[in-house]
Amino acid sequence: MPTSQRRPKRPGAPAGAAADAVAAAGVEAYPRIVATLIRVTGDWALAEDCAQEALTVALERWPADGVPANPGGWLMTVARNRALDVLRRATVERRKLHDLALLTPSDAQPEPEVGEDVVDDRLRLIFTCCHPALAMEARVALTLRTVCGVPTADIARLLLVTESTMTRRLTRARTRIAQAGIPYRVPAGPALTERVPGVLAVLYLLFTRGYVADGEPAFADEAVRLARLLDRLMPEQSEVAALLALVLFQHSRRDARRDAAGNLLTLERQDRSLWDHTAVAEGLEALHRVRHDGPYAWQARIAACHATSASADGTDWPTIARAYDALADIRPSPVIALNRAVAHGYAFGPAVGLVLLDAARAGGGLDGYPLAVAVEADLVARQGDRRRAAGLFREAAAAMGSAAERRALLDRADELAP
Repeated sequence: MPTSQRRPKRPGAPAGAAADAVAAAGVEAYPRIVATLIRVTGDWALAEDCAQEALTVALERWPADGVPANPGGWLMTVARNRALDVLRRATVERRKLHDLALLTPSDAQPEPEVGEDVVDDRLRLIFTCCHPALAMEARVALTLRTVCGVPTADIARLLLVTESTMTRRLTRARTRIAQAGIPYRVPAGPALTERVPGVLAVLYLLFTRGYVADGEPAFADEAVRLARLLDRLMPEQSEVAALLALVLFQHSRRDARRDAAGNLLTLERQDRSLWDHTAVAEGLEALHRVRHDGPYAWQARIAACHATSASADGTDWPTIARAYDALADIRPSPVIALNRAVAHGYAFGPAVGLVLLDAARAGGGLDGYPLAVAVEADLVARQGDRRRAAGLFREAAAAMGSAAERRALLDRADELAP
């Protein structure tokens, strides 16, 4: 029983307020509880079940007893006691019971600070979920479920599978971790250097899945939060700081990306006064700590040029073009080649951009990619052929899967139509 239950009852909280408090505490406490219980028990299912039961108990008790002074500590206590009961009934070895008993936090204890074991547990959990032995989709799903506490149904919807399919995939991923003996720790030395890119790739994929036009914003929020956590715990890792800067620059525009009617606004049409300039400043501080020219560093420098420009016309396109040249050298891909064509088109004229666009398409990697058609439409429009550009925008819209992006492309076509 939580400590708060042994004290005189506080005034109860209205049901709605109590539910809001549980939801708010759960966002922060759920991943901490799961990470800590996994470390101690080694049982992923038990850790998740006990964390979920703690939230359920809070929904039952807080309306009558009031919200405790330390909601996260209260939830940890309930989850810890539930795990202790299960382990006792299962007659698990005495050592684990002893270790688990040491986790008892009082209701008055402050929230753990960065650097304490409970935060380190979350970092261990991220590296475990992102182990290279797991497929990329399994890493993403396991990170969302275990580290971020996203419901399985929401993950299934994000990854375009049924909930039952996602449940099976998560089970297989946990089983593989157990059977392969994947250690629950942050690797050291060369192993850490090898693993960090995989972790960063998962976090950036989470961010982009939340940031795309029809994405779930909460996923982008979680990715930013985890990037901050990694940066605080691994300040010597240059690419970690670069990823943090990149997602902060991009996320700073979240409130300006749509108009009052909900229509998607391209970068040059956004009201820059609505950008989160505090996030931009945080991103610049992180970028200042970047000492190596990795892929996230170059992307962050590109994003910084946009984030610090007072207007679309004042954007430093030559610097962006040079950054894409460097990025294409170290991480060549059709999409980077496409973005390089855009940058050179704005820096040195649409004719230059069209030449680079043809080169990017030469290998077939952009076949069927509607944004390549949209880029061509924009470059053609800037050359003055409005009729052809309008047709290309409509062609791109017809192939676009996102409804918001499709509407934006059709709006461009209508603006150019004679």
